[in-house]
Amino acid sequence: MASNKRERELARLRAERQAARRADAQAHRRQRRNTILASVAGLAVVGLIAGVALWLANDEPSKDTLAAPAPSASASASAAAGKPGTCSYPKSGAAAKKVTGAPATTGVQTTGTRHAVLKTSRGTVAVELLASKAPCTVNSFAFLAGQKYYDKTPCPRLVSSGIFVLQCGDPTGTGSGGPGYSYADENLTGATYPKGTLAMANSGPNTNGSQFFVVYKDTQLPPSYTPFGTITKGLDIIEKVAAGGDDGSHSAGGGKPKLPIDLVQVTVA
Repeated sequence: MASNKRERELARLRAERQAARRADAQAHRRQRRNTILASVAGLAVVGLIAGVALWLANDEPSKDTLAAPAPSASASASAAAGKPGTCSYPKSGAAAKKVTGAPATTGVQTTGTRHAVLKTSRGTVAVELLASKAPCTVNSFAFLAGQKYYDKTPCPRLVSSGIFVLQCGDPTGTGSGGPGYSYADENLTGATYPKGTLAMANSGPNTNGSQFFVVYKDTQLPPSYTPFGTITKGLDIIEKVAAGGDDGSHSAGGGKPKLPIDLVQVTVA
């Protein structure tokens, strides 16, 4: 009898140990699965932002290629070096809309701010341009405004997931138009893109042209797009367009805004 009782006790202990080991194994598998799922979710978010950032980076190709040619090394170095009042605007592709001449390369304002007014089909947006931080960019923007390059042109792309931007500045409305010249990046050190930022779209380092985007909600982007202005009035106009959503027509994210918006006239003081 004592022997049978002892055997039953040993069997019970073995069963408890086996159950405990199974429970530990299941808990380990659950923890591993949750870690993998969390990693995949994180990669998905990063991938979304990177994908849309790639769209911004590639959205201003030249007329004939998928990537606008970068300016020459000497031209890029001169602009990037920040020589007071000096910029370089080498030719790059054909202009999407007639442009006479090119922006001034000397005597460029390098201090303070300038003021721009973007009259849109949905209201007026006022912008403070950062001449002290992005002088060559502001100089080009003012030149194109004076050429009426931006007048009566659409803002053809809205992104409302991952990043939050409205892109303008291509007279063709296709995302492939530029002014016929390019120039170097500026103001990228520590660049961030809070709500109200104006920044340049590009097709890679030092390939800025005419296309720019308006950030209507704080957005995480790599410091690859020259910030050159801040909206001081009228951001609500862009926010209303954004609230209408986009048609999802662009494969890399976003599409045409469902509430269309055009630049009627752009002036810089």
